[in-house]
Amino acid sequence: MDDLMLARALHVLGVVVWIGGLSMVTSVALPAIRRGALGSDWPKAFAAIERRFVWQARISVLTVGATGYHLCDRLDLWPRFQQPAFWWMHAMVGVWTVFFLFLFVGEPLVLDRYFPGWAEKDPARAFRWMWRAHVVLLAASVVTVLGAVAGAHGAVFSGLG
Repeated sequence: MDDLMLARALHVLGVVVWIGGLSMVTSVALPAIRRGALGSDWPKAFAAIERRFVWQARISVLTVGATGYHLCDRLDLWPRFQQPAFWWMHAMVGVWTVFFLFLFVGEPLVLDRYFPGWAEKDPARAFRWMWRAHVVLLAASVVTVLGAVAGAHGAVFSGLG
C-alpha cells in the first residue's frame, strides 16, 4: 500500500467516524434526549454521550486534516482552490476548520465553562441552540460530503468552471 492509498483510506475513515458521529448525535441522541428518554436532566445525558465521542471526533478531525493536506500536497491539488468548479475543496476546508476550532478551542475554552450555567438558567433555550447548531453543522457536512464525493469522481458542476 503506497502513501496515497493509505492517506485516502484514513481520510475517508476519519470522515465516516466524524460525520457519522455527528449524524448519530443530531438524528438519534438529541431527539431522544429532548423526549426525556435518557432522563429528565438533559445536560447530564448529553454530557455522558459527548464525553464518550469527543475524543473520537478530535482524533478523526486531526486525521482528516493531516491526510487532506498530504493528499493536496502530493497530488498538487492546490490549483483547484482557484477554480469555482471545485467549490467542494473550499467546503471541505471550511467545514474542517469550523470543527477544528470548535473541538479544540470553542468547546474546551468556552462551552465547557459557560454552557452548563446557561443550561441551568434557561434549559429550553440552551437546548434549542445546541439542537440548531448540530442541524446546521450536519447540513453543511452532508452537502460537503456529497459535493466532494461527486467532484472527486468527475462530476463537473455546470456553470461553475
